[in-house]
Amino acid sequence: MKRTVLIVLVVTLVIVSGIRVFAHHSQAAVYQGGKKVTIEGEVAQVLIRSPHSFVHVLAKDEKGEMQRWAVEWGGAASLSRTGVDGKTLKVGDHVIIEANPGRNPVDHRMLMVTITRPSDGFTWGRKPGEVVD
Repeated sequence: MKRTVLIVLVVTLVIVSGIRVFAHHSQAAVYQGGKKVTIEGEVAQVLIRSPHSFVHVLAKDEKGEMQRWAVEWGGAASLSRTGVDGKTLKVGDHVIIEANPGRNPVDHRMLMVTITRPSDGFTWGRKPGEVVD
């Protein structure tokens, strides 16, 4: 009896631990990996967290209208390995971001490729083909 309960418990844990993997979205489903766009504006919010961090930027769209862009970045652990933490960017910082646009333009969502802060030369970026956690 105890062995059966133990087997059921182990199988349940294996199944539950695998659910997170299936729940994680594909970047290709959300972003247009073959395209890049550039925005320039002011940081409105920075969220360094896992599994994905975000930088919200106030910048003009292609029509010249101010929008709040949600730019998805890597997870906290992977960013930390590149020297990025919660103090790296501050609200009000002027930044230039190159990113893959979201598939739904009305969402004003992007996937970070590079970010530059001209005031001090800070840059962060991926090499072509590199995957962000």
